[in-house]
Amino acid sequence: MNGIARIATVGLLLLIAGCATMGGVPEATPFELVGRVLVRTGNHAFSSNLRWRHEPQTEQIWLLSPLGQTLAYITEDDTGATLTAANGDVYHASSVAGLTQQALGWELPLVQLRYWVRGKPVPHQPAHTLQRDAKNRLTYLTQDGYRVAWLYSPANREDKLPRRLDLTGTGSEIRLVIDNWRSGSAAPPVPAVPATHHE
Repeated sequence: MNGIARIATVGLLLLIAGCATMGGVPEATPFELVGRVLVRTGNHAFSSNLRWRHEPQTEQIWLLSPLGQTLAYITEDDTGATLTAANGDVYHASSVAGLTQQALGWELPLVQLRYWVRGKPVPHQPAHTLQRDAKNRLTYLTQDGYRVAWLYSPANREDKLPRRLDLTGTGSEIRLVIDNWRSGSAAPPVPAVPATHHE
């Protein structure tokens, strides 16, 4: 193998390795959203405010009470995922989906949500029963074991971004309502460590 071929091979391997990080599907554009999440699993329900900051190689999620107290702080990078609860308990897993299943009892499909919150299917993954509205915005699909439905509102700053997502799959129903969206890395800092409180 000559030098040029060797460099090309190494470059290809690095590209493949990069695509394998953070769940196998990198999403390069940073964003931050603020909203609410409601989860139903059988006879149980969970709801909270939510703040999610996405960077190409890191995720940060705050689950917040109506008064702004941090109920759980979730991080993910190429070393795995960590959840810190308000009482100080710390959980670790290889992914956010496994972490939330372990700590909260329901699976948050964060790898897919990086795309679904933008009104897009996950690239390079089979998607079925796609439906679109008159503006060619995605309104329904089935992918990776989930049925996903989108609702849009003209109040969104970007017309193509959904206002609400409804996910059904893996034994749970998840509703994500997006109140505010910010693209780029200019989002203000948020305290990372939840405050411990006692009932």
